[in-house]
Amino acid sequence: MTLLPNLIISFQCFFVFFVTPFGPPAFSSFATGKEVGEEGMQAAALLTWKASLDNQSQSILSSWVVGSDHCNWLGIGCNKAGGAITRIDLKSYGLRGTLSNMNFSSFPHILSFDLQNNSLYGTIPSRICSLSRLTHLSLSANRLSGSIPLGIGQLSYMKTLELHQNKIVGSIPQEIELLSSLIEITLYSNNLTGTIPASIGNLSNLTTLDLSNNQLSGSIPEEVGKLGSLVDLDLSMNNLTGTIPPSIWNLINLTTLYLHENHLTGPIPEEIGMLRSLTDLTLYTNNLTGTIPASIGNLVNLTTLYLWENHLTGPIPKEIGMLRSLTDLELSTNSLTGTIPASIGNLINLTTLYLDENHLSGPIPEEIGMLRSLTDLTLYTNSLMGTIPASIGNLINLTTLYLDENHLSGPIPEEIGMLRSLTDLTLYTNNLTGTIPASIGNLVNLTTLYLWENHLTGPIPEEIGMLRSLTDLALTTNNLTGMIPASIGNLVNLTTLYLAENHFSGPIPEEIGMLSSLIDLDLSWNSLTGTIPTSIGNLVNLKFLQIQENNLSGSIPEEVGMLRSLIDLKFSNNNISGGIPLALVKATKLCRIYLSSNHLVGVIPKELGSLVSLFSLNLNDNQLSGDVPRELGHLSNLETLNLAANKLSGSIPRELGDCRKLWNLTLSNNRLGENIPLELGQLQVLGSLDLGDNLLYGEIPPQIGELQSLETLNLSQNELFGFFPPSFDNLVALSLVDVSYNQLEGPLPHIRAFQEAPFHSLRGNKGLCGNVTGLNACQIHGVPRKDKQLVLLIVLPVFGFLLLFLTVLGFSLSFRKKMKSTTNEPIHINNENLFAIWSYDGKMVYENIIEATENFSEKHCVGEGGCGTIYRAALTNGQVVAVKKLHATSDGDSVNQKSFTSEISTLTEIRHHNIVKLYGFCSHPRHSFLVYEFLQGGSLAKVLGSKNEAIEFDWKKRVDVVKGLANALSYMHHDCSPPIIH
Repeated sequence: MTLLPNLIISFQCFFVFFVTPFGPPAFSSFATGKEVGEEGMQAAALLTWKASLDNQSQSILSSWVVGSDHCNWLGIGCNKAGGAITRIDLKSYGLRGTLSNMNFSSFPHILSFDLQNNSLYGTIPSRICSLSRLTHLSLSANRLSGSIPLGIGQLSYMKTLELHQNKIVGSIPQEIELLSSLIEITLYSNNLTGTIPASIGNLSNLTTLDLSNNQLSGSIPEEVGKLGSLVDLDLSMNNLTGTIPPSIWNLINLTTLYLHENHLTGPIPEEIGMLRSLTDLTLYTNNLTGTIPASIGNLVNLTTLYLWENHLTGPIPKEIGMLRSLTDLELSTNSLTGTIPASIGNLINLTTLYLDENHLSGPIPEEIGMLRSLTDLTLYTNSLMGTIPASIGNLINLTTLYLDENHLSGPIPEEIGMLRSLTDLTLYTNNLTGTIPASIGNLVNLTTLYLWENHLTGPIPEEIGMLRSLTDLALTTNNLTGMIPASIGNLVNLTTLYLAENHFSGPIPEEIGMLSSLIDLDLSWNSLTGTIPTSIGNLVNLKFLQIQENNLSGSIPEEVGMLRSLIDLKFSNNNISGGIPLALVKATKLCRIYLSSNHLVGVIPKELGSLVSLFSLNLNDNQLSGDVPRELGHLSNLETLNLAANKLSGSIPRELGDCRKLWNLTLSNNRLGENIPLELGQLQVLGSLDLGDNLLYGEIPPQIGELQSLETLNLSQNELFGFFPPSFDNLVALSLVDVSYNQLEGPLPHIRAFQEAPFHSLRGNKGLCGNVTGLNACQIHGVPRKDKQLVLLIVLPVFGFLLLFLTVLGFSLSFRKKMKSTTNEPIHINNENLFAIWSYDGKMVYENIIEATENFSEKHCVGEGGCGTIYRAALTNGQVVAVKKLHATSDGDSVNQKSFTSEISTLTEIRHHNIVKLYGFCSHPRHSFLVYEFLQGGSLAKVLGSKNEAIEFDWKKRVDVVKGLANALSYMHHDCSPPIIH
């Protein structure tokens, strides 16, 4: 009776086979079945399937030939009675093909079907249901696709179902509940979707359930708690949501529980302590909240506890110290608080302890030194404080020690030198003080040493040269002093050397050229002196060379051209002299060149135009001369070009318009002349254009107005004239502009950058007008612009005649009045037109200043110099000026005439935006004074003397002041003729 259902099922499957169309060989095999008997059908079915495989697979199955005993064929097992096939085991033979040509109904007695670890593809045929006596089915580690056949539930004798590591899609069929004999089911590493069917709880004999690494969603069904025989449960790496069901804690035989990498929420329930057989618990990378339950201390057999990357809060329970079998404890990347419990010292079998990226505070407990089996200790990115305990020297098996990004203080203990197995030591971003211990030289297996961002002092110990396995050494941002030790040349495996932002002095050692594996070298922001060693040319793997912000001198060595892998070259802010070596162009991979703020001379080599990877070229603040090479236009990847503050002459090459990626072009403070090339209008991504302080002339080309990305524009201190082109109204991105000290005229463009520009950015022009303080309002005329010349030809002669008449009349009246004047009137210096640079009547100005200063009252005094007192004067026309009243000489009857006339003659020759402008001067028996532009901000001494103003006067502003002063002095010393010595 028990066989009847199976016979019916077999018949049903047989019938399906019969009506299904097969190729000729399969049909032929079936048609001859009665002649050859059951064994013959089995052999024929196998031969038909073999013929459907690729040639290599057929050669593997070379023993499968007609006429031979199929029970002796490779991978075939038969019963002893009648030669019926009971086992097909062809795992790991590299067979390639499908299962579609397999006549499963020919194998009614088969118990085990194992084709795992081959290259089978296509779907799992539904005809597999004909294997009615099957107990073991393994098709894992192939390339099978499609869904799990719904008829799988008919295989009621099935004990093992292995379909893992394929490309199977769809959901887990509900019919799986019919496999009541099932002990093991592994469907991991497929593309299964949908929910875990609740009916899975009926598989009461199941010991292993592995559904990991799929795309299953929904919650973990409560019915999982009915699998009382379950030993291994793995639902990891899915999209499961909801909480961990309480029923899961009924699985008292469970040894492994893997729920990691899902979207589970809620707390870890206290009931977890009931799973006393558990050896592995991994809940990491979920959204679990709440605290770690104290009951976890009951899991005395636990060897692995992974809870990292959740949102767990609260302290680490002291009960964790009861898990004496624990080898791996990882609680990192949560929001745990409190201190590290001293009971952690009980975990004497612990090899891995990860508590990083939490909010743990307090000291590192001394008891940590009891974990003598520990190989990996990571406590980084917490708020730990106190010193590094000396007991850490007991961890002689330690290979990794990460204590970075905490608030640890005190010295690095000498005992650290006892960790001879250590490969990685990172203590950066703490408050460590003292020196680097010489014992660090004992760590001969060390590959990584990061001590940056501390307060370490003293020299680098010579013993550092003993770390011959070291690949990464970073000591940046400390207070280390002394010379770079020559022994550093022993670190032949070093790829990264960061010594920046310290106080190292002396030369760069020649031995640095022995670091042939070096890729990244940063010695910037120190006080290194001497020349750049020629041995640097040996660093053929070097990509980043940064030695800026030192006191290095001498020339750039030709050997730099041997660095064919170099990407970044940063030598700026040193005292390097000489020319730019032509050999530099041999480093064809260069992307960034920073040579600014040195003493380089000579021309810019045109060969730099061959460095097609270059996107940043900074040669500013040197003494380079000659033309800007037109070959720079070949640099199609160039984004930044800064040649400011040199002695470059000639014109701006129009070829720069071909650098279409350029977003920062700075050519200011040179001697460039001629017109602004209209080709610059092609630079559509240009964000900053600085051509100030040159000798450019002509009108502004309208193409500049097409630079839609332009944010900053400086055309100041040139000889540009004419009107702003109408296209400037399109510069909507413009935020900062400076066109001061040119010959520009007419209305300002109708955009915010000009309409809200400060007066100092517009002053010193011929006739700009607009609604800006300091400018005249523009006059609205009914006469079209094209007819203005005709109007001027008519008006000017008439106006000239009237002006001549009024001048004669005024002179006559003035002469009469002067004859009656008292001695209180201004007396001008003989043989000099003292008011030649002032547009007002001298007496009127004098009286206005006397009135505005209330006869030089102390309440208007704003400062005092060596030869005069400075007053603030608000004139009747609203203008505010600074008046420098010169001191009288010792006899009191005359002013210091020499100082007075010297300052006048000097200042009237100066025109520079960093030098205060002289409006006029006056000499009088009672008062002699100079009238200057008034600077509202006050003196530098005043700003620095005020705490609040000094804070507001940040380093960027201070650097700008220094630059402005330097530019002014440079102008007087080098650009005036004859030179003016301040």
